Amino acid sequence: MTTTRPGVTPFRFTREQYYHLHNLDFFDGKRVERLRGEIIEMSGVNWPHVVASHKTTQLLIKIFQDHAWINIGNPIPTDDSDPQPDVMVVPGRFEDYHDHPTTALLIVEVSDSTLFKDTTLKAEIYATAGVPDYWVIDVENRQLHVFRDPVTLSQELGATVYQSHVTLGETDSVSPLALPNQSIRVAEMLP
Repeated sequence: MTTTRPGVTPFRFTREQYYHLHNLDFFDGKRVERLRGEIIEMSGVNWPHVVASHKTTQLLIKIFQDHAWINIGNPIPTDDSDPQPDVMVVPGRFEDYHDHPTTALLIVEVSDSTLFKDTTLKAEIYATAGVPDYWVIDVENRQLHVFRDPVTLSQELGATVYQSHVTLGETDSVSPLALPNQSIRVAEMLP
């Protein structure tokens, strides 16, 4: 996904350049993330997004309390990206980390206006990072997209994708791969 015109090559920022610009307050007052080297302004957060993020966070804290920690709205750095998922379940304890985690047991994005980006570009980024379980809460359609089984397509393409993508309705339930004996109704995460 690129925002440039055909024939125009975008400048790709490294992680160091991106964080240097942050330190210089270049993005003061803006919510941005680095995706495939491009700095993308994030959309505003409306109330349904807040509600779905909070409800999901509370459910995951309860489920994973003795197994992992919940990281909210912070980056997960990869080679060429620094996406900021809404909710991330990270193995171990947060005290075990000296920098942002580079993978997670589960990532959840809440999508009210970014469904295409979340189910394509971000899905590829998280699959490449080796995240085994990726969920997208589709607020508008009251659904949950569940992506699993990341696989590298080929060395030539250099792309990793999820082999499995199912869409669940609000009356369906889902279990995190990391805790398959726990079940969450999709409606419990929706605003």
